[in-house]
Amino acid sequence: MKNISVIGAGTMGNGIAHVFAMKGYAVSLVDISETALEKALATISKNLDRMIAKEKISEGDKTSALNNITTYTDTKKGVANADLVVEAATENIELKLKIFKNLDEAAPEKAILATNTSSISITKIAAVTSRPEKVIGMHFMNPVPVMKLVEVIRGYATTDEVTKITMDLSKDLGKIPVEVNDYPGFVANRILMPMINEAIYTLYENVAGVEEIDTVMKLGMAHPMGPLQLADFIGLDVCLSILNVLYNGFGNPKYAPCPLLVNMVTAGKKGRKSGEGFYSYGHGTKDWIVAENFKK
Repeated sequence: MKNISVIGAGTMGNGIAHVFAMKGYAVSLVDISETALEKALATISKNLDRMIAKEKISEGDKTSALNNITTYTDTKKGVANADLVVEAATENIELKLKIFKNLDEAAPEKAILATNTSSISITKIAAVTSRPEKVIGMHFMNPVPVMKLVEVIRGYATTDEVTKITMDLSKDLGKIPVEVNDYPGFVANRILMPMINEAIYTLYENVAGVEEIDTVMKLGMAHPMGPLQLADFIGLDVCLSILNVLYNGFGNPKYAPCPLLVNMVTAGKKGRKSGEGFYSYGHGTKDWIVAENFKK
């Protein structure tokens, strides 16, 4: 495992590229957008600068890490020498199935195909390839350079060997891998998303306001971030997508997305990345300012 291809240069993709490059792997970062690739490299560079400022790495470490990353807009070229491909595209099943069909054709026969999906069936993704035994879930947490957990999800056909390689590789990155089985939402989001959804329902039913809900969970349950603040950080559109996967996968009404969440996503209020969700992120500040729509 020396050559790693990462598909998608967004928040998760650039974070995954970052951690592999820091450990000396040759990373091919692939995205259809040259602008997205440039932005990803700038983000990685900025994050490495933070690590230098905290005296966790040296300037030489930063230079080496950046030199380990090559960018591509052509998927076929980007995965030509891959030992492992990690797909980190948008949480959309049609898109992921299309990507995996293409990866199966373009990547070497030896390559393991991993997906960073946080909820979509590994078995379903693997079924569109000719190598389902080499398809696995590798769910990193955001922000990838900081968070230690990797959920390693076995599909129905994933072999013991591929699972062991993926677990060992995660450990080599300094992560703590946890092996789980392939059911909607896996472990992390099966537990997290109903909590976030219930927090949104609590707001929707006017039990309490945004700040009050988050304060109760931070001070009462020792959560570092309240559920509404966390939903903004994840992306409300992503939360909605995962809840729909849970609802459709289990057919249980307890996973039905709150109507307020649906309306907010429809209105383009997707959280931090859109500038407004349950909080507003304008005014050139990092302060979490309660959005006017939810003030009492």
